[in-house]
Amino acid sequence: MTANSAAPATARAAIKKRRSSSPRRLILGVAGIITFLLAWEIAPRVGLLPARYLPPASEVLAVFAQDLGMASFWKAVGDTMLAWVIGLSIAVVAATVIGLVVGMSPFLRKFTNSTVEFLRPIPSVALIPLAVLLFGVKLESSLMLIIYASFWQVLIQTLYGVADVDNVAMNTAKSYGFSYIQRVRDVVFPTVWPFLMTGIRLAAAVALILAITAQLVIGSPGLGNEISRAQSGGAIAGMYALILATGLLGVLINMVMRFIEKKTLGWHPSVRGEVVV
Repeated sequence: MTANSAAPATARAAIKKRRSSSPRRLILGVAGIITFLLAWEIAPRVGLLPARYLPPASEVLAVFAQDLGMASFWKAVGDTMLAWVIGLSIAVVAATVIGLVVGMSPFLRKFTNSTVEFLRPIPSVALIPLAVLLFGVKLESSLMLIIYASFWQVLIQTLYGVADVDNVAMNTAKSYGFSYIQRVRDVVFPTVWPFLMTGIRLAAAVALILAITAQLVIGSPGLGNEISRAQSGGAIAGMYALILATGLLGVLINMVMRFIEKKTLGWHPSVRGEVVV
């Protein structure tokens, strides 16, 4: 059997193995959640943790179930997701365009390298005073923090993707008279896309974190603000129920982003599970 004929068989075996392990991973995941909830339920009831500050899981879940039927809860979820969608969209578009332009120019890449390395490590929460001064407690304050934090996730991945473009393919496209737009579309973007999707998936999680943080600290409408109000009002079980809601939102966003990644990168070996020999 040649190496070329062995590769598809190896790929099929890898895919079959991955599919067969999926139910096992699901069972282990569910078992882990049940174990965590049981530990959470038992700890305050036996006095390991003060029930005043950490109510049993059953009490928190009961409040969470009540929240699902309240219009104010869904309004807070909508406010949080609105900030998330707008901020993430602006960050992705801006970072992708700037990343492609800068990455394809050796001069711009060297010229902006020090600026990027200086600005990127600045925590977004450090901009909260500036956001409040500029926009008060409006949606724009949350957007400023979300865009700033998400922008770097996408930009860095885009720059890495452009740097990974095959120089032979780029020179061939130039020799065939491809325009700048054609080179971006047909040569650069297919290479950048896997990096870009990774950046978007990371940015999606960061955007949710910053949306909740901004609402919690600044007081703009959303789940973060509701958590702060529940804490200040002494509704501890309600506070944990809202925290649980933010965690579930994060899980759902991650699942959606992974689904999109698999659908848009079905041709890529990292998604198809192919083994290249």
